[in-house]
Amino acid sequence: MRLRYVLAAVLLAAVAASARAQVGVYINPVVEHIGNSTADTGPFAFFGDGQRSGIFGGLDFGAYYDVTHGPGMKFGVDARDTIVHRNNASLNVFSLAARIESRPTAFGFRPYAELSAGAAVSKAPVSLVHTLQGQYALYGGIDYPLNRHVDFRVIEVGIGSVTTTNSYINAGQKPAIGASGLVHISSGLVFRFGVPGGPPKKPKNPY
Repeated sequence: MRLRYVLAAVLLAAVAASARAQVGVYINPVVEHIGNSTADTGPFAFFGDGQRSGIFGGLDFGAYYDVTHGPGMKFGVDARDTIVHRNNASLNVFSLAARIESRPTAFGFRPYAELSAGAAVSKAPVSLVHTLQGQYALYGGIDYPLNRHVDFRVIEVGIGSVTTTNSYINAGQKPAIGASGLVHISSGLVFRFGVPGGPPKKPKNPY
């Protein structure tokens, strides 16, 4: 089963289990610069033969769930599937993150930060072999509410590390190719569900 389908099932289960929780869902375009200090060669070279880096484009699909509620700072979790491509190479990262969101600023902006770890499936341009390795990243962004259920994600920036397919992993070719640095930029819309500010108040006793 593809990681994106697993993610969708987890999110649906979370919403069903807590229908009144604050849940945000996003599907946004993303650009990532991925680079390594060591150039790889051969059919398993993720950036291409003799290349060290590349700019990849694709989509960020995910959702966050606020564990705490109220008008102040919020803590929660975020699950996302990031899929990017370049020159027939592909990278699919499923990750889980701890999330913190500050109280809204005077202008309504809501800054947030996330620390994530996950599994990365990558494929080189001229190979059919898919490699599963690790990834971690630190994200920071700003959301601005357009209405009760829609936010504009002004920007999200992330930095991290990801190990992609390479000739050392698949063919034992030296030198060893370590993890690559990753810079992530995204923007778009977030759709929020639930009751902002926590569970509904109990009705007053009329007697």
